[in-house]
Amino acid sequence: MRAHPSIARTLAMTRKEGLHIVRDQRSLYMALAVPVMLLMLFGYALTLDVDRVPTLIYDHDKSSQSRELISRFAGSRYFHILGSVEEYATIEKMINRGQCLLAVVIPWDFSRNLDASQDAEVQVLVDGSNSNTASIAMSYAEGLVRAYSLELRTNAMARRGTAKFNPPVDPQSRVWYNSSLQSKNYIVPGLIAVILMIIAAMLTSLTVAREWETGTMEQLLSTPVRAHEIVLGKMLAYFVLGITDTLVALGVGVFLFGVPLRGNPLLVLFSASIFMIGALFCGIWVSASNRTQLQAYQMGMLLSFLPAFLLSGFVYSIENMPVVIQVISYVFPARYIVTILKGVFLKGVGLEVVWLELVFLAVYGAVFFLAATRKLKAKLA
Repeated sequence: MRAHPSIARTLAMTRKEGLHIVRDQRSLYMALAVPVMLLMLFGYALTLDVDRVPTLIYDHDKSSQSRELISRFAGSRYFHILGSVEEYATIEKMINRGQCLLAVVIPWDFSRNLDASQDAEVQVLVDGSNSNTASIAMSYAEGLVRAYSLELRTNAMARRGTAKFNPPVDPQSRVWYNSSLQSKNYIVPGLIAVILMIIAAMLTSLTVAREWETGTMEQLLSTPVRAHEIVLGKMLAYFVLGITDTLVALGVGVFLFGVPLRGNPLLVLFSASIFMIGALFCGIWVSASNRTQLQAYQMGMLLSFLPAFLLSGFVYSIENMPVVIQVISYVFPARYIVTILKGVFLKGVGLEVVWLELVFLAVYGAVFFLAATRKLKAKLA
């Protein structure tokens, strides 16, 4: 039974693109190596964890109480004591050089005020150049000092023989989904989505432009192949390579970085496939819109890397962005695939939760398939 002529032409186009991919081994190796390189680079270099904060100690008091407070900082995993100083000028110089993030200053009357049951002050100096890191480090220091103060009050009341002091509120925290609070569990799933978007744009943004530059497009014009068959044939060939990249990226994320995959792996592959199809159609549209490979590459990176990195929620929370930017982010598919991957990886959600995002990805793919077909048909005409 012979296949429909349109299907036969599409498969022939796929075979032709597949042979080109296999023969261009340098590009093939790069396409397979880039996901691993980006995951290794961003996975290890990009971290939102704030721990082992470089800390200086300026102890005016030099009492047993001040040494006890200093030991609390030294014993915490959130602080790394660089040493002690004897003047503010040293603190300022080391903060300016980026060698120190936080300094704890204990005044000379610290122990005297404690012995007199008066308020004892502790000064914390923080480098506010990075406001997010500074606020987190400040909250760590405030929490440690507050816990030490509560312990001193409890001991003082015990010595006086009064009733045990119980705080009016006893908060008990429970962390869901990312119980270890490791930023890699949050970053890597979103990073996989960003890599897939970049790879898809790199794979297909040059394909039609290369046909024009090498002169093979004129040969296609002499065949009965149609515009939608060219688009589908090219997409299918690169889809196989894109899914291979997806499996490589997932393997690195799960087995190398140890990111928990609590959801269904098949849902991850299904979502990535729909996203990959739309991204490949977008790359073909970009390639069909430009006659040179340089222009196509530049436009492809503009439409893939920047939106995927900045407007997807990969690192920067969309909810904290201006309303106009939040509205613009709905146009880019990376927002939806990042939401899906983080939900499936960390929360173990299923299709009943992410179906709307999948619908948006399918609409995105259909729109760019029609756009690429129309653009290519106009060029062929």
